[in-house]
Amino acid sequence: MGNLLYIIAVILVIIWAISFLGGFYTGGIIHTLLVIAIIAVILKVIRGAA
Repeated sequence: MGNLLYIIAVILVIIWAISFLGGFYTGGIIHTLLVIAIIAVILKVIRGAA
């Protein structure tokens, strides 16, 4: 399950970077999903280290 979380987070970051740097409009949902993915990864790292 942890690997799936990292894969989804990386895919979202790649999509966000392409849309941000390429000037494409993907809507606000990609930013929301990106924030959720980053928070989930940070929580996983914090809980794994403790």
